[in-house]
Amino acid sequence: MCLMPVVEQGIVTLALRQALLRRGFNPGVLRGFDLTPKMLEDFQHTLRTQAIEGVNVVQADVLQLATVPADWNRFDLIVSASMMEYIPREKLVDALSGLRSRLHEAGRIVLFITRRNWLTKPLIGRWWDANLYEAVELEQAFGFAGFSNITFGKFPFPYSYLSVWGHIIEAKA
Repeated sequence: MCLMPVVEQGIVTLALRQALLRRGFNPGVLRGFDLTPKMLEDFQHTLRTQAIEGVNVVQADVLQLATVPADWNRFDLIVSASMMEYIPREKLVDALSGLRSRLHEAGRIVLFITRRNWLTKPLIGRWWDANLYEAVELEQAFGFAGFSNITFGKFPFPYSYLSVWGHIIEAKA
């Protein structure tokens, strides 16, 4: 299994790794990237502290995937959480297209992204200067990026309150 989670301080990467291990899967080498050196430094510290091996991370920009190692491709799964909100709105399709180009032909992407609503607008949109999205905008962006079978998921109980915060989108290359 080939996976490329985007780092997000490692929370998503570690959760994905743990979920696979609990289910008896060998996750192989996980590869992740983040634009922010501090996030990468913190994550690498966590990996060392917890003696976790098999996780490779690099500094890279989702809008310039040429900075990601060339052999980081043909992934079965790419997971991104709380990153796409911080790229320019007009570049969302470009970012999704770039990630799609790194997927295996039957690969999938799972994206966690902030939804636009009465709560996220002041707290995330204004305070953190993030872009917020409605489902229809995301469905169009994924379609323009060449994805098919675009589905919106829900956070499972007991995390269903997170649905106020964000969307979960799964799409097939």
